Amino acid sequence: MAKRKRTAAPVAGSSLNAGRRARELREVAEERVDVLVVGLGATGAGAALDAASRGLSVAAIDAQDLAFGTSRWSSKMIHGGLRYLARGQIDVAYESAVERGILLRTTAPHLVKAHPYVLPLTGAVSRRRAAVLMAGYRLGDGLRTAARTPRRLLPGPTRLNAARAHTIAPVLNADGLRGALLSWDGRLLDDARLVVAIARTAAAYGARVLTRCRALRLTDLGAEVRDELTGEEFAIRADAVINATGVWAGSLDPEVRLRPSRGTHLVLRPGTLPGLIAGMHLPMPGESGRFALVLPQRDGRVHVGLTDEPVDGPVPDVPEAPEKDVRALLEVLNGVVGTQVTPEAVAGAYAGLRPLLAADGRTADLSRRHAVLSDGGVVTVVGGKLTTYRRMAEDAVDRAVASRGLRAGGSRTREIPLVGAGPQPEGVPARLAERYGSEAGAVHELVKAHPEEVGLGVTKGELLWSAAHEGALDEDDLLDRRTRIGLVKEDRDRALAATRDVLERMPHV
Repeated sequence: MAKRKRTAAPVAGSSLNAGRRARELREVAEERVDVLVVGLGATGAGAALDAASRGLSVAAIDAQDLAFGTSRWSSKMIHGGLRYLARGQIDVAYESAVERGILLRTTAPHLVKAHPYVLPLTGAVSRRRAAVLMAGYRLGDGLRTAARTPRRLLPGPTRLNAARAHTIAPVLNADGLRGALLSWDGRLLDDARLVVAIARTAAAYGARVLTRCRALRLTDLGAEVRDELTGEEFAIRADAVINATGVWAGSLDPEVRLRPSRGTHLVLRPGTLPGLIAGMHLPMPGESGRFALVLPQRDGRVHVGLTDEPVDGPVPDVPEAPEKDVRALLEVLNGVVGTQVTPEAVAGAYAGLRPLLAADGRTADLSRRHAVLSDGGVVTVVGGKLTTYRRMAEDAVDRAVASRGLRAGGSRTREIPLVGAGPQPEGVPARLAERYGSEAGAVHELVKAHPEEVGLGVTKGELLWSAAHEGALDEDDLLDRRTRIGLVKEDRDRALAATRDVLERMPHV
């Protein structure tokens, strides 16, 4: 068994960069690790952290980049499971509420905050249904209490009159508006940044976090892999393997049957929905328990989602948002706003695939429960949702430890703050504090040295930080995952020259 590594201070040793990657690739080719994790979305990065923090030696690989797949295409909701409660899935709802509380209180309070949402009471929402919905919100608040999340972190629901609803969401059509239901839930500023924080925390505990390293075949003894930058193939030997590749899990484990579901979001141009200070829940026509989300962003844009459509055939690296999804979401939005939103207001769109366990019926009705499957030395974790990534990772590592007889204690990740979750610095721009937490001071120094803006308020200094400390290797990593400049094509095109300049500077940083 490989020598176990421990790190007293998690932030120390958390920097990921090209130099560390090259060094650790050489090491994993020569050594044997306790656990190999394949996939570096939220669950895979979480499994690497969970295993490494138990004192196990860990290699964690991904064919692409951190948060390349489903984890970066979410609604950025860290929710308490109200939808699952409505379906009688009390255990799933409670698990969501518990994990939301852990993120808000301990592991990522710098990235996860409470956010208000209004559900407009229009003619499409009967008084009886409004009463049922408010009862559901109150049950959800009961889950908050059961999960021991203090109300100071997550306020309770209330009903607003029409005037107050219009103040919070002035875009609503005032005709026939009776008021709104106001609720609160957890929300991420950026889902990809959560994954980066998890992966860096895993690295601080000694995990080797290796992007652009593709698993070609999994075995009881480890995996055959290929360095996607050089084409070199080699073996990583491991006592246990965790397959956390999400919608691609079946390509490495043929026994896994998934039924992917596509969730599309629109990106509306700034000024399209002026004055909106809360998110909105909009009932989907003909669907008693589904709602579209309207999510104002700090850059003035607004995201609108979320579809739930089955996807057949090969799983693409980057799903595309079809025109029918765009039309469907605009139709829902235009059912409640005073000024119609035209397709010209859509600056971009993105889609993600949910890795749902296969079953009969519509994908919208499939359970969001996760499953941990094992066959010999390979453990596959599938299903679930972003909010419960930590619990999924814990369950996967528990199974790997038990099935392979590894010497390790129980999970510690409930109490481990992620990189950036420490004391917040003073005197730094609010935007940096929101994105980098306790590291914002160090980022600010780099920003002052390289203040040139590349897009959406992001500076060259921040891109340099991402390349030096957050594992970004190329322009796609910087524009599409460390920042979200790449969501809109014209933004990406404008930022390319500056981004390439940053990458050329890297040897001198």
